[in-house]
Amino acid sequence: MIIDCHGHFTTAPPQLGEWRDRQVAAVGDPANAPDPGDLAISDDDLREAIESNQLRLMNERGSDLTIFSPRASFMAHHIGDFQISSTWARICNDLIYRVSELFPNRFAMAAMLPQSPGVDPATCLPELRRAVEELGAVAVNLNPDPSGGKWTAPPLTDRSWYPIYEAMVSYDIPAMVHVSTSCNPAFHTTGAHYLNADTTAFMQLIQGDLFADFPTLRLVIPHGGGAVPYHWGRFRGLAMALKKPDPEGLLDNVFFDTCVYHQPGIDLLTSVIPSSSILFASEMIGAVRDIDPHTGHYFDDTLRYVSATPRLTERERTAVYADNALRVYPRLAARLAAAEK
Repeated sequence: MIIDCHGHFTTAPPQLGEWRDRQVAAVGDPANAPDPGDLAISDDDLREAIESNQLRLMNERGSDLTIFSPRASFMAHHIGDFQISSTWARICNDLIYRVSELFPNRFAMAAMLPQSPGVDPATCLPELRRAVEELGAVAVNLNPDPSGGKWTAPPLTDRSWYPIYEAMVSYDIPAMVHVSTSCNPAFHTTGAHYLNADTTAFMQLIQGDLFADFPTLRLVIPHGGGAVPYHWGRFRGLAMALKKPDPEGLLDNVFFDTCVYHQPGIDLLTSVIPSSSILFASEMIGAVRDIDPHTGHYFDDTLRYVSATPRLTERERTAVYADNALRVYPRLAARLAAAEK
């Protein structure tokens, strides 16, 4: 079995974006805010959006199941206030739930949280609980920078985040640490902001001592960990200078995905990071959608790279494909086990 731990609904029916445009236009003018009940997306709309896109490519490339969440750039937590984020998160999560119900053997839900700059992260708890208890979410996405590239939030090790971590531990779910759109022109959203955030999050974890308080907490850092594997020696050296433990000790709680879009990158990732801390992923259909003229294959067909790397034994490759994900996402494992009965 091959589990893709990183998928977003980037091909949602256009009605979703149109409704969001109306919501954004009404920021500061709540009397003209659109009613969520006005958003009409049928099951047939969802089937068409999935079957002609994500599901088609999953079948062509050989992956079996995707952990699916709302489009990362659409989370846009910096827009409006908490109420706007709350309404938007609920709508997006409901759509992901419907996809997971329409294709229960192919998609599992990961929820976005209604984060908002300067707002206590504990305000996200009602939606987190709803997503897990009512919608069956197996994970959440956690944005370390709700300000959209301005980095006004405290580091992930700050105690203000602890209510979310407490809920995650209680539900035994992981979070993918994933930012949203950058509204800072210095940071291209997918080329700079995403990778900067991955690297920043890991450095924050080195500087803090989060897992002493939450020894069973699990965080997934996407996009191959940003710069982390490439600069592993720098992070080890900085940890020593800061009198912190070797960062390899974080890898019982921190996992990197394989959203790295060339063979040398996957070879490096699998050389530096233990295979037990790597999860297969493609972020398909995501930031990079074209065919690589050097190979003749899509950049984001990451299964090809993982299959080809000589840095993994066959047992390790199997773990990266599915076994690690079943360990990191136990609610997914339980769901699959129940479906087999």
